[in-house]
Amino acid sequence: MTLNFQGDFSLSNLPFGIYSTEGDSDPRPGVAVGDSILDLRRINDWAMFPGHQEALDRALTQPVLNDFIALGKPVTNYVRAVLRNVLTERPDYFANLPEFTVPQSEARLHLPIRIGDYTDFYSSIHHATNVGKLFRDPENALLPNWRHLPVGYHGRSSSIVVSGTPVHRPSGQILPTGADVPVFQPTERLDFELEVGFIIGKDSKLGQPISVDEAEAYIFGLVLFNDWSARDVQRWEYVPLGPFLGKNFASSLSPWIVPLEALEEFRTPGPEQSPQPLPHLRTSGARNLDLKLTVGITPAASGVETIVCETNLRHLYWNMAQQLAHHTSNGCNVRVGDVMASGTISGPEPGSAGSLLELSQNGKRPLLLDDGTERTFLRDGDRVTLRGFSERNGGRVGFGEVTGEILPAPPSNLQGF
Repeated sequence: MTLNFQGDFSLSNLPFGIYSTEGDSDPRPGVAVGDSILDLRRINDWAMFPGHQEALDRALTQPVLNDFIALGKPVTNYVRAVLRNVLTERPDYFANLPEFTVPQSEARLHLPIRIGDYTDFYSSIHHATNVGKLFRDPENALLPNWRHLPVGYHGRSSSIVVSGTPVHRPSGQILPTGADVPVFQPTERLDFELEVGFIIGKDSKLGQPISVDEAEAYIFGLVLFNDWSARDVQRWEYVPLGPFLGKNFASSLSPWIVPLEALEEFRTPGPEQSPQPLPHLRTSGARNLDLKLTVGITPAASGVETIVCETNLRHLYWNMAQQLAHHTSNGCNVRVGDVMASGTISGPEPGSAGSLLELSQNGKRPLLLDDGTERTFLRDGDRVTLRGFSERNGGRVGFGEVTGEILPAPPSNLQGF
């Protein structure tokens, strides 16, 4: 018997996550390989990582990956290298040691990190332009600062949930069309946002900016990220301080963190930046990633999924190094486990917009789904699935998926006041 090395979780990938099983409810670190999970804690007990066992003993007893990530890339990359070498030379090694492996179908996946802070950017020029055209003068879709810095805001880390966690339709203040006074009610314009997040891999010092050249040393790995949005709530509240209750009710994160090093061969240049950024934000070379991304909507009644968006991370205008350099340029410090999200990723082609706001032109053009129903925004019972993978010369590194089902708004004693 050998493990399956095909699909998203190939030997080139080996992402890290946290899982438990029905027989052992204690969450623990694992590595995804094909459709299986390797138990890092038990493998380390077999002294397979000489020179690092004592440090790993402490880190791998935790129900989150923060302590493991904090050991640094020399250690985490070494663990991946050892596992890859063993699996390459002896594909049946772990398969014949069932106490070391668990089928993913039998595991419960948990939020892989303890998230201290979360920042959401607005880094896709196609998304920013599309939204600007919907709500402002189309000739001035981008605000004057947009091409000079990666616009961002601080979100709420407490409501970031792991893939598969249902999301209740949020309620909030909404200004009905033609009204002068808002009402409090469940959102009628619930949306997804297709994003990719990166996980901070080491602490920085307060008062010391991270340069664009240093930034990738602070990025441990990447995840898929759905930053759910209540568009009608957001539109009423965002002036003058930006997003708040329309965004912070829930964000969904994929359970497997793909190390940045696993994506090295998929680097690609980003769009030309004009005007040239200020010196502290200038980068050169291939700083973007060729990462194919899709979004599917599955209505509860039919169970038929429709892919409504196909795009690519390579379209991102502001790259991850620029995002992190800008974030810390005033001396703001970051910590292991912090999450930075790209903002909605949209492309230039039809069908490549990463939100229903764009795809439906703010509700004016309903999307026809494969089951014959239409959507302008999400309905209760809809399941949204984000997927992403990179592939070149037969090699594949994927993220699996991040899903969430929309549940009805819970009763609120605020409604009617």
